Amino acid sequence: MIPHAPWFTESRFGMFVHWGLYALPARHEWVMNRERIAGEDYEKYFDHFDPDLYDPREWALAAKNAGMQYVVLTTKHHEGFCLWDSALTDFKATKTPSGQDLVGQYVDALRDAGLKVGFCHSLIDWHHPDFTIDGVHPQRDNPDAGQLNVGRDMARYRDYLHGQVRELLTNYGQIDYLFFDFSYVSEDHQDVWGGKGSDAWGSVELLEMVRELQPGIIVNDRLDIPGDFVTPEQYQPSGPMVVDGEEVPWEACQTLNGSWGYDRDNLDYKSVDLLVRMLVDGVSKGGNLLLNVGPTGRGNFDPRAVESLRGIGDWMRLHSRAVYGAGEADWTPPADARYTRRGDHLYLHLFAWPFEYVHLPDLAGKVAYAQLLNDASEVAMQELGPDRAAINTAQGGQPAGTLTLKLPVRRPDVALPVIELFLNPGA
Repeated sequence: MIPHAPWFTESRFGMFVHWGLYALPARHEWVMNRERIAGEDYEKYFDHFDPDLYDPREWALAAKNAGMQYVVLTTKHHEGFCLWDSALTDFKATKTPSGQDLVGQYVDALRDAGLKVGFCHSLIDWHHPDFTIDGVHPQRDNPDAGQLNVGRDMARYRDYLHGQVRELLTNYGQIDYLFFDFSYVSEDHQDVWGGKGSDAWGSVELLEMVRELQPGIIVNDRLDIPGDFVTPEQYQPSGPMVVDGEEVPWEACQTLNGSWGYDRDNLDYKSVDLLVRMLVDGVSKGGNLLLNVGPTGRGNFDPRAVESLRGIGDWMRLHSRAVYGAGEADWTPPADARYTRRGDHLYLHLFAWPFEYVHLPDLAGKVAYAQLLNDASEVAMQELGPDRAAINTAQGGQPAGTLTLKLPVRRPDVALPVIELFLNPGA
């Protein structure tokens, strides 16, 4: 738990929204980097940014219906384009055909829906004239990169970065969550020349300012200094996340299809049952899931994303109490299953549906009642002593302390079946 923000580990599930000029080329949010697009060539997307279908109330409704408790929007991504009316640049939404402060509308919509408000803000800025060209910059292969860096001053950029964060945390009331992205001076980025980290960003001073402006906010770990939680990206941790030998709050940020921004021709969408399993797998290890949607250039969600969110929501409406406020359990689940626990309720998530019986080690005498969570139908419990011999038509004995559940043959018609176990006092 984060002491000043216990809501975070209670919520367990949030929406990430990556949106910017890159929605127009619709070829991944790193299109400027991948295709080495110069700033003057990227300007055409600024000139045509007009999201006429943008309605953050629809975003908030989609998140809420999916069972998400908070939303995190990219106020500025690496391309440097700002979704709010920053006083520090003209490279912003209010100067495009849109002419709108898109962040203000987003904040109001989330608050009206009862969702926690989050911002993602890029530390990188490929548009700013003082941001030095380095190994991840779109102009990294330009033979004149060294000359182009002459006169660029990261101290001036640092002032700009801090000034924009101050705007965001001053102009929109209470902000609950801040995701900085990203530093690249660690061992993971040894092959990146000119990598930038805490010194480049002025991270210590930046975080102090954030805490002063928004005492209740939570901040991630990508400033190259410790934050409130850690952020594994595009993989599922094999267990609880540990820093210096201690378990820490964590949140896996994941995509629907491998791309954060709108990627029109990307067909690699994860199935709903896989997304639900990813959510549960994280909760079983004490983590959250921040699942990303990349709106189109017109500001709406792609129908494929809407379908995924709707499917997750169908499952969450029946099973959310196995997620909200839940976490690790002390017992080892059977193969192809996960446990989550909330108080005196233990939840068995069956990634694979067994034939008739499932055996739960060390739970004999510790469970008062069992039911399928989707419809509250009773699940029969029994203990099969280790001396019981298996015969033609009877299940054999199990190791001492094992609780055996007898399941219906037909798998419940849900993305992930869950059995709710009511624990005896002191279990």
